Amino acid sequence: MSKLGPSGSLTAASATLAVLVSTHLLAGEWPQILGPTRNGIAIGERLPEDFDRGLQLLWKRPVGRGYAGAAVQNQTAILFHRREGEEIVEAVKLANGKLRWRQTYNAHLSPQIFPEEDGPLCVPLIDRNRVFVFGGGGDLRGLHFETGKKLWQRPLYREYRTRAGQIDFGYFGAGSTPIAEQDRLLVNVGGYRGAGIVAIDAERGTTLWKATDEGASYSAPVATTIGNTRHVVFVTRYHTISIDPENGHVHFRFPFGQRGPTVNAATPLVLGNLIFTTASYGVGAKLTRFTANGENEIWANDKSLSSQYNTPVPFHGYLYGTDGRADVGRASLRCVEMATGLVVWSVDNFGVAAIILADEKLLIVKADGGLVLAKPSAQGFEKLAEKKIAIGTVRALPALANGRLLLRDESTMYCYQVGETEE
Repeated sequence: MSKLGPSGSLTAASATLAVLVSTHLLAGEWPQILGPTRNGIAIGERLPEDFDRGLQLLWKRPVGRGYAGAAVQNQTAILFHRREGEEIVEAVKLANGKLRWRQTYNAHLSPQIFPEEDGPLCVPLIDRNRVFVFGGGGDLRGLHFETGKKLWQRPLYREYRTRAGQIDFGYFGAGSTPIAEQDRLLVNVGGYRGAGIVAIDAERGTTLWKATDEGASYSAPVATTIGNTRHVVFVTRYHTISIDPENGHVHFRFPFGQRGPTVNAATPLVLGNLIFTTASYGVGAKLTRFTANGENEIWANDKSLSSQYNTPVPFHGYLYGTDGRADVGRASLRCVEMATGLVVWSVDNFGVAAIILADEKLLIVKADGGLVLAKPSAQGFEKLAEKKIAIGTVRALPALANGRLLLRDESTMYCYQVGETEE
């Protein structure tokens, strides 16, 4: 581990970054990408100090292609994957992995650049008694949570991303998980002729509005309210943009991303009136402040925390995440002071990893299948325990709900007991 500098005292801006979340109906749930509040923070979970008497494998289940992580609500996990020509949505019991229902649909993704990467990428979204899945080919579907009955289906890529009879799938197909706002879904379709972002009626599946010419990214949007204004923040192909969910009005937009073979995939972090965005491929990281008239950049560089696709977690004014790429060079685990971009400490050659913050501890799921339990400390990396828990490479985002950790490699979904469970 290399120590790159002391954190110093927190500035007034940094002090505002303490994360305050409500436990209202969210404890033990993981209903969407990155958890209840889309920032990797698990609510109401209790974790051990080590793995000596824990970390029991409860069940494992074969899955097909894709990198979609699980979503969990009411002791039910929703899985999303592909086998041959079908995309598969499955509801299984969280306690034992037994199947509750299963639905299959024709898969339409046929990537030209990476033909083997044809499975879904988006984590299922559970909202009230509905499940929404956004398939690799750009098909958005609404299902009944309890029964799996199809409510509606929209081929968004075929509707909005077709030119001269050809569907533009991009590098890996659809990868931006939609967000639910009231009774509408906001989707970064990246479509043509003003269909960059599309609002879909969650009950009927009809289009409510279309806005912008923004290209699609693999980053999921987040929502927040500043003053009396509701913002849904997207990192698109080349920008960070705030949209009014009611009508598609653009509150502000600033550049983020680069042309060429680059990817924006990490979800933006919004804490108070601050937005943190990060990407690898030479794009770097940026901290931006909301203002009444738009936005102001606080800092930006490609040295602090440039993440290929995983989103760092915030804790007491610091960010914990991995800098670097899985496919090129090396990746390090870092603690960064959010207000300044100062790298407080770095563990070199750690590898890319997805991080969950729970019970003031870090659950770090490494791409090589390792699980690390650590304390979020600005004083240095404080590892509590480590164990290998998956055989293959883990690229899908994990989920933590009611003491159970769900993660998947290329062929298997695993469920481990890692914390306290309330039945």
